[in-house]
Amino acid sequence: MLFSVTNAFAAGVLTTSTAFAAGVLTTSTAFAVDTAAPQGGGPGVLGQFVPLILIFVVFYFLLIRPQQKRAKETKAMLDSLKKGDKIITNGGVYGLVEAVTDDTVTVKIADNVKVKMLRSAVAAIRSGAEE
Repeated sequence: MLFSVTNAFAAGVLTTSTAFAAGVLTTSTAFAVDTAAPQGGGPGVLGQFVPLILIFVVFYFLLIRPQQKRAKETKAMLDSLKKGDKIITNGGVYGLVEAVTDDTVTVKIADNVKVKMLRSAVAAIRSGAEE
């Protein structure tokens, strides 16, 4: 006696056959893969990278470029420190520059009170009108 069952789904993806003959059970399963290319042609490789490129451009102009500009201005300000400049430190202390070395500044913050600090601790140079 031979018994055979075949199931086919709507897309023809799964086919199952079972044969039962003379006491032998055989099962085979076949998966069909649709190898035809999709019509309409989705976005190409360049089209997939356009959003990534746009995000990088936005980050450059909103974050990276202003930070580089601010760092350049700060370096120029620290390089231009000289004796007699009125400054504000990062801690908010106002003072007058007494001496400048390569990487330190001596600041007079009150009568008979001088503080030696790193150049990088200077936040801004005050103009004479900001008294």
